[in-house]
Amino acid sequence: MTGEEYINLNGRAHRALFDEYYSYVHTVVLSKLHGYSHEDVEECVSDVFTEVFMSLDGGGYSGELKGFICTVAKRRAIDSFRKLSAGKRSFFVSLDDDEFSKIISDNNIEEDTEQSDLARLLLEKIESLGEPDSTIIIRKFYAGENSGQIAAALGMKPSAVRMRSTRALKSLKKLLKGVI
Repeated sequence: MTGEEYINLNGRAHRALFDEYYSYVHTVVLSKLHGYSHEDVEECVSDVFTEVFMSLDGGGYSGELKGFICTVAKRRAIDSFRKLSAGKRSFFVSLDDDEFSKIISDNNIEEDTEQSDLARLLLEKIESLGEPDSTIIIRKFYAGENSGQIAAALGMKPSAVRMRSTRALKSLKKLLKGVI
């Protein structure tokens, strides 16, 4: 969808944009907020669409919207991550402080980087499955939704969601076979 198409939809524009890009935005936000609650993720997704609607309603954007929406989603997700993780910080230590050398990190940077690369590769392969399979896999395994919830969101029957999920997992296995 382009900005011009969005403007031409008049009153239906918000719903059409939301329907077309919800799964995409949810995936982007979830990739940044994967350790946080479903409510936190949904709140961030809502914030993304609010910002997108406010920007587009001004009518100043006429290009392809996917890149614009992705940028807004990434920035909002990073902002949300910072706000949510700020409450988790219990102390700050200066790098110049003598106490810094006494802190033992539980993080393995090499392992974290490898996991991040692996997650990025997996998401790329999932997205390559196409719709609605990619949405089903993401909602089922990333968001923890059951077949009934996914079916209701996508307008499908739960049995169809289960069948597509099974087939998509087989396809994903083939895609990942030589990579991992």
